Amino acid sequence: MNAATRQRLTLAGSITGAAVVALDGTVLTVAQPSLRRDLDASLSDVQWTSTAYLITVASLLVFAGRLGDRYGHQRVFAVGVLGFAASSAGIALAPDIGWVIALRVAQGVAGALLQPATLGLLRAAYPADRLGTPIALRTSAIGLAAAAGPVVGGALTTHFGWRSVFVLTVLPAVAAGAAALFVRLPHAPGDRAAGLDLPGAALLGATLSCLAFALTGIPDRGWTAGTWLGLAAAAALGAAFLRHERRTARPLLPPAVIGSTTVTAALGVLSTASAALFGTIFLGTYFLQDVLALDPLASAVRSLPLAVAMVASAPASAVLARRYGPRRTVVAGMSAIAAGALGVAGFGPTTGVLAIGGAFLLLGAGFGTVMVTATAAIVRAASPADAGVAGGLQQTAMNIGPAVGVATAATLTAGHPLVTALGPALWALAATAAAGALLATRLPHGRTA
Repeated sequence: MNAATRQRLTLAGSITGAAVVALDGTVLTVAQPSLRRDLDASLSDVQWTSTAYLITVASLLVFAGRLGDRYGHQRVFAVGVLGFAASSAGIALAPDIGWVIALRVAQGVAGALLQPATLGLLRAAYPADRLGTPIALRTSAIGLAAAAGPVVGGALTTHFGWRSVFVLTVLPAVAAGAAALFVRLPHAPGDRAAGLDLPGAALLGATLSCLAFALTGIPDRGWTAGTWLGLAAAAALGAAFLRHERRTARPLLPPAVIGSTTVTAALGVLSTASAALFGTIFLGTYFLQDVLALDPLASAVRSLPLAVAMVASAPASAVLARRYGPRRTVVAGMSAIAAGALGVAGFGPTTGVLAIGGAFLLLGAGFGTVMVTATAAIVRAASPADAGVAGGLQQTAMNIGPAVGVATAATLTAGHPLVTALGPALWALAATAAAGALLATRLPHGRTA
């Protein structure tokens, strides 16, 4: 097999794995009401089908990336994507809500294994100066899958029931796993004598679990004692993790990765961009449905420019980064996100379709640009031996950032009419995007090859 064919198959597997995860998350949201009725589950139980998955993924991403660095991203990706397929099939056959939640935890383990590996595979297959386009195509596929999810999930649930949405991802996941087992990539393993820093992995996993649990509960429960306890536990465990990393001879996070200005700046950019975007989408969706009284389908149509712009901007951003450099490209993208948030802040009872579509268009174009360029900067800055950890950190930022943004939006609007609270909350989210633009000034400014 020649190098070009190997690259194409690797890219297809990476795109499929990333798209399967994105599609799974959006189709589940549509299917949850039907799942609740069919299994006679409580609202809290149904919420745990999402929360259990999120907490599991967030806690394991970095460690899963390190597993890929040590044992090969192909192997870890194959285990993850085939495990994702098996757990999806199991959920489709689950007899009660307890089985669904347990299998969603298993699916979270599989998702954590495959997500960093989708980037590690690209880093192994492509030279560092040619990563922009593959990552852009991967991002476009994620945007397309996320946009198609509600439509596909709604159609399947209506005609075939909620179980069908989990069957949807089984065959693509199996195909991606088979491709990963078939293609042989050069492997640059980390130092096998270094071990895996299991104490560090446990401390980091516990930190992120507590943080994810606290943040995901704020939109529904508010700032309860459990929320504060979760944040306090996350802070204490995080401090213990940092102390451990400074003292251990073989840290989970390689100094070459976390000591890189490019990597830390890009992670900050991705966190602030995803927080601003998802917080804005959260408030914008409620506004469309509660204030403008649109049904879910009409609301989705109004916000469709976001998905379209995200898909289109991903490949365009690779060209912009080559011409103008990552710094200017990301600053422009963060500025577009801030402008989009301010556009949503101006929504009112008489806001027209063009104004709504324009605000969502800015959000999608900005986020697609930032996600591709910042991700490419992270993967390019990491050596092939540390690509898994770098990918795990990138995915962690993309999981924690939205939770922070939605929690911020819910906190700033709690107890107030949405029409009056919308503006101040979105100004705060626009300020978050502006902070990300400042972080972007630490990215490389030169043109990429």
